[in-house]
Amino acid sequence: MRWRSYVAVGDSFTEGMDDAYPDGSYRGWADLVATRLAAETGPDFRYANLAIRGRLFPGVVAEQVPAALAMKPDLISFAAGGNDVLRRTFDPDALVTRFDDVVRRLRSGGADVVLFRFADVMARLPGQRLVAPRVQLLNRAVGETAERHGAILVDLYADEAYLNPMLWSTDRLHLSEAGHRRVAAQVLTALGVGCDEDWLLVPPHPAPTPWLAARAADLRWAGRHLAPWIKRRLTGRSSGDTVTAKRPSLDPIAD
Repeated sequence: MRWRSYVAVGDSFTEGMDDAYPDGSYRGWADLVATRLAAETGPDFRYANLAIRGRLFPGVVAEQVPAALAMKPDLISFAAGGNDVLRRTFDPDALVTRFDDVVRRLRSGGADVVLFRFADVMARLPGQRLVAPRVQLLNRAVGETAERHGAILVDLYADEAYLNPMLWSTDRLHLSEAGHRRVAAQVLTALGVGCDEDWLLVPPHPAPTPWLAARAADLRWAGRHLAPWIKRRLTGRSSGDTVTAKRPSLDPIAD
């Protein structure tokens, strides 16, 4: 095993929403990957998770990338831009250019870097015509950047299993427990590390919902999740305004 330290950088996807520990904090795919790497490496393995929900790409770059570089880990995962594509101020050219620069910086220190093509979540969300092309553009840039800089690419977009709503939480935007386990398995596979095969299992698709019941569910979702999101956009707030990184320093994983 060539990795003795791992730093995860990003937003809610990497923080682990909505895969909760019993105490209500979030676990997620990065914790699962780190735990598996620690089991392979031994007690000297160290892990930090700097990801914070709601962070836009510039915030991730300004706050987390310098901290990750200062830790000089062997392995870094970088996933950012998903929140940006949902904003009306999204600037694709600027993001693509900065994405390449950030990955170049992360690779320059000698760390292996894991990048992600984001899974398709727009089938169940409003604004598909506007956002879907942005996601495709970002995913294309991620793939090209990974190839250019020798990063490890995990292509979630190509995996049709993520079209199963059971891999997503009730907010339709974040992964469920099963979704995080599948991502963890795909990351470990890309790293050439074995994992629990059960993590790749996909729950059966739910039975079709009658039209009227589906529209009622849409209304409940809009009231519980969409309306608060819109309010935060209008007031300039973020879900991560009062949140700090769950593992801000590079430390061993407790048994």
